[in-house]
Amino acid sequence: MKLDKELNLLNQEEKIEFYSKLLSQIPDLIFQMTISSNGKINFPYLSDSVIEHFELNEEEIEQEALSIIADKILPEDYLNLMLSLESSMEHLHNWQHEFRCELPIKGIRYFHVRATVEKGQDNSFVLYGRVNDNTENRIQALKLKISEERYQFALQASSEGIWDLDVKTKRVFFSSQSMKILNFEEKDTISSIDKWDDRIHPEDILKYKKDIQLHLDNKTPYYKNLQRVRTKKNDYKWVLSRGKIIERDDDDNPLRVIGTHTDISIQIEKEQDLNRTLEILSEQNKRLLNFAHIVSHNLRSHAGNFKMLLDIIETEDNPEIIQETLTYIRTNSDDLNETIDNLKELVDLQSDLKPMKEHLNLFQYLQKMIVLLSEEFVRHNVEYSINIPEHVTVYYNPAYLESVLLNFSTNAVKYSHPKKTPKIHYDFSYEDGIKTLSISDNGLGIDLKKHGELIFGMYKTFHKHPNSRGIGLFMSKNQIEAMGGKVTVESEVGEGTSFKIYFNE
Repeated sequence: MKLDKELNLLNQEEKIEFYSKLLSQIPDLIFQMTISSNGKINFPYLSDSVIEHFELNEEEIEQEALSIIADKILPEDYLNLMLSLESSMEHLHNWQHEFRCELPIKGIRYFHVRATVEKGQDNSFVLYGRVNDNTENRIQALKLKISEERYQFALQASSEGIWDLDVKTKRVFFSSQSMKILNFEEKDTISSIDKWDDRIHPEDILKYKKDIQLHLDNKTPYYKNLQRVRTKKNDYKWVLSRGKIIERDDDDNPLRVIGTHTDISIQIEKEQDLNRTLEILSEQNKRLLNFAHIVSHNLRSHAGNFKMLLDIIETEDNPEIIQETLTYIRTNSDDLNETIDNLKELVDLQSDLKPMKEHLNLFQYLQKMIVLLSEEFVRHNVEYSINIPEHVTVYYNPAYLESVLLNFSTNAVKYSHPKKTPKIHYDFSYEDGIKTLSISDNGLGIDLKKHGELIFGMYKTFHKHPNSRGIGLFMSKNQIEAMGGKVTVESEVGEGTSFKIYFNE
């Protein structure tokens, strides 16, 4: 009350000076603007901060207000500013508008004006308001917008998805890219963590839960796990999942984990192909070393025999001994020819890197093989059964298939038990979706504990038989593996042997 009384004692000029000093201490850009009935604009009051911020010099302050506004405001913003001012005066509502000015030193700045509009008796208007410089906020907003756009583009351009786990509620945000990896609709999704976990391959789920729990227990600096995840199409993709706790409560319990999903299926497939190629090369090297050892050993043996027999002829005068030695030379020559023929078969097999394949009817090829062996089957009273659907086909080389069927079948006859009627069973089945042919007999059998690692070796025989060369199983295994398949054996001495051929198509 005392202050009001003192103010009332001041004259009008003193009041203006008082309020000017008071307003000069306020950092806001304060102004008073009047608009006459004929549209003339004046600024009876401008705070020092307005003059300083808009870089107004003394000449500009003295100029007509409208010309100052037109000079400072960008041309593309000037019309909208005047229209908004006109609308505020027409409806007598508070004036708010954003505009840009181009200043001599600061350059382009963003401003936001707020003012109260009052109408006088002579159709004039008075506005009391303030102006804020929003340039920094606009720059930050623009940077954020650009950053978000770049982030979204980076997500779309890469194979990485984003996940954000609320540890307490078990709710997870999955980005559209994560959903795309699983062939679901490409949109951001918030769902239970089970939406992902239930799709992890059974063989990977324990390792996945262990890895993420180690990070939640603060035992690892971050979470990382490679997992197979079932897609909407019911196939599996290899996904590299990584994450890190970004928020904990006062007791250091995890509250929030953010991470990424990366589809690395193509990379894994390439690695698997590379590993398979390395395995093939390793196996080929083993075969090459084995082949070189066989050639060296067998040819050296024949060469040694020839040298010994020729030495006898050179030093012997007895015609009968010479004639007998020549007979041995002939026998050794025949053995050498047989060895060379065997080695040639192996060279031909190893050289045929990409044998032609066709869709062959397995039942018909087996019938064809039985016809070829019919005389031998009759001579040994062989009983056989065929449990193969007549429509089954295999993608195979014709010569290889015929050779494999003949080798396993003739072995079953060759090594039949002398006290049993030979029986051969041909059975077809699917094992883990792979076509499989079993050829089983009730013959002599093989001691696998003793000979298991040698059974498919070259020149390896396990029973005394005049026609055993020891290359049949070696050849068959090579032919089967050349087709991308594999062969296994089960055997018991005195009970028989069963070979399983897996057709990899």
